[in-house]
Amino acid sequence: MKGFHLLRSLATISLGAVLMVGCSSGNTSAPAANDGGAKQEASADGQELTAKIGVVSFLSGSGAAYGEAQKAGLELALGELNEANKGKLKMELKFEDSGGEKEGAINAVNKLINQDNVVAIIGPTLSGEMFAAGPVANEAETPIFGISNTSEGINDIGEYVFRNSLPESIAIPTAMKAAVEKKGLKKVALIYASNDDFSVNGYKVMKATAEKMGLEITGEATFSNGDVDFSAQLTKLKQSNPDALLVSALYKEGSMVVKKARELGFTGTILGGNGFNNPKVFEIAGPAAEGLIVATPFSPEKQDDKVQAFVKAFEAKYNKKPDQFAAQAYDSLYIMSQSLLGAGKADREALRGQLAQLKDFTGVSGKLSFDEKRNPIGDAVVVEAKEGKFVPFE
Repeated sequence: MKGFHLLRSLATISLGAVLMVGCSSGNTSAPAANDGGAKQEASADGQELTAKIGVVSFLSGSGAAYGEAQKAGLELALGELNEANKGKLKMELKFEDSGGEKEGAINAVNKLINQDNVVAIIGPTLSGEMFAAGPVANEAETPIFGISNTSEGINDIGEYVFRNSLPESIAIPTAMKAAVEKKGLKKVALIYASNDDFSVNGYKVMKATAEKMGLEITGEATFSNGDVDFSAQLTKLKQSNPDALLVSALYKEGSMVVKKARELGFTGTILGGNGFNNPKVFEIAGPAAEGLIVATPFSPEKQDDKVQAFVKAFEAKYNKKPDQFAAQAYDSLYIMSQSLLGAGKADREALRGQLAQLKDFTGVSGKLSFDEKRNPIGDAVVVEAKEGKFVPFE
């Protein structure tokens, strides 16, 4: 489609992760037919199968907007699927708030597995959380499905870890290639959060990609999540005279970096990682977000029947457009539903086997398959911030 830069790619990822949802730390769930999510089997006479799925989300704290979007996408999908699968499968979601912390994610995963007896877990939100909590689920032989974990090495955690989130190793090079081709970039400066696994991974990908493309790196700078003043770092980077500023960060700090860079008079291209794929960017950065370039597996502007049906349903329920985090969460529950029906029972091992065989699943965030090592094959599009929304980069 015109304006969309598509990349068909093999991504090294694992099904890792507990999805973040909602704004409160309490559990919110659809009615359950029964308990025993780890071993709920359909009866021989075709009685409705029930399945309890845990969700670990970043629902409180500085990154709660990610969790809110994911919760919204999951709950929309839950309503649709329980209606469509009536008499065959009824799913229940059990939400736990990790607060974006590794320990919070570990505690949530332990609770969902050992107390709530879920058949699988969606989430957690951040890559660092998945690296901490993924091994817990893998050791317990419980499928854990990441919907926003983009760091390298996620799928190396173990065979029970999956993800449908496009890794930064695919998204960032796609965006950088498009920006270089269209804007003639030759010199770049990098800034990233040094205390966050996701941001550090994104920085490494940006630097390696710049070197591979033969771009001159004029400077580098770091900050920490929670910082509010980036003047010193950005003043120094601006003086190095780059054509573009590459930013690897979560949306809150990343948006403040973008805003300050423009306030200091930087007029070049700004390109960000996956953390910028949230509408909060426009709220925090304001007009400074104009022209920001990122890559994403989902755009609400894509003229595709499935995408537009999702956008319409999401807007009707929440009075706003969905972002990438909502879309990948939405798709994840459809993947769970398809896999549970294929397994014929809500059993962790049977579900893992079905997930590993995923092939040509078409969701709102594109077509997805897993190879024999659970690496996903998916699509990416490059978008640009224009008048308060992301549109195809042209």
